Formats: sequence, structure tokens, C-alpha cells
Amino acid sequence: MKIISLFIVCFCFLPAIAQNEEPLKAGMKAPGFSYRDVDGNVVCLKDLRGKYVYIDVWATWCMPCRGELPALKELKEKMKDKNIHFVCISCDKDIDKWKQMVKDDRLSGIQVNTGGDRAFMEAFGIRGIPRFILLDPKGKIVDPEMTRPSQSVTLQTLMSLKGI
Repeated sequence: MKIISLFIVCFCFLPAIAQNEEPLKAGMKAPGFSYRDVDGNVVCLKDLRGKYVYIDVWATWCMPCRGELPALKELKEKMKDKNIHFVCISCDKDIDKWKQMVKDDRLSGIQVNTGGDRAFMEAFGIRGIPRFILLDPKGKIVDPEMTRPSQSVTLQTLMSLKGI
């Protein structure tokens, strides 16, 4: 008897996001962003230079995104004394709902919302979420399609980074 294994990758599609003509690749400079955090403070990518940046593009309505949250919390805890920022970029339109979830679920790290701006997602050609991106301390792309926090290879990859 043959057993066929089927691995299904589930992600949420985002409507009306244009595709970049030439996708961003490893080694390229990451596009900047300036988004507000839950307290209304502006967070800019350039202000995070000097450390690696692990970006999680997500939304409260995306069940696969929410499914990664426990693993992301665990990954942040394991990396808490390392040279890395964890940035969660929400593309929620309902900002109050996003703020409430950040508060209720005690989401840590840098939590920002796009406020409807799609430039960052367009630059990376993001058509579905969750999406993870890894940047180096100089703001260059290490991996534009980084592995998920729930994958054991993610911790291994992060721990092997030079200067982490």
C-alpha cells in the first residue's frame, strides 16, 4: 500500500497588491518604511539599523498568521539577548481591532500598522500573508522569503548569522 503525503501551505491572499516588476532579492537594499506603533509613535526601518531585523507581515483576520504567533513569541524569547529586532507589520485596515489584539495577546517586539500604505508590501511583491523577511544590520535583504517562526530551521538560521 502506497501512502501519499501531501503538504499544504496555507496563507491568506491580499487583495489589490501590485507586483513589483523585478522582485527584491538577497543582497539588495530593503525599502524603507515609517509606520506607527500601538502607541502612535513612528517606527522607521532606518532607526533599526545596527541589528538584524526579522519582519512578520500579518493581519488579525489571517488565521495562518495568528497560528504563527505562539512560535514567534517563543523565537523572540530564545533570541532576546541577541543582535536582532522582531518587527510585526500589520496590514489591518481596522486599526482599533489590531491594537486590541496586540494588547489582549500581549504581543511583544515592535508592532506597527501600515495604515493602508502598501508601498513596503508592493516592493516585496507580497500577495499573501503571513510573510517573513530577514534584513541584515545595514538594511540589506538577507532573505526576502524567510522561513516561518514555527519551522526549526528558522532558529538555526538566525543563530548562525554573523554577529548575532
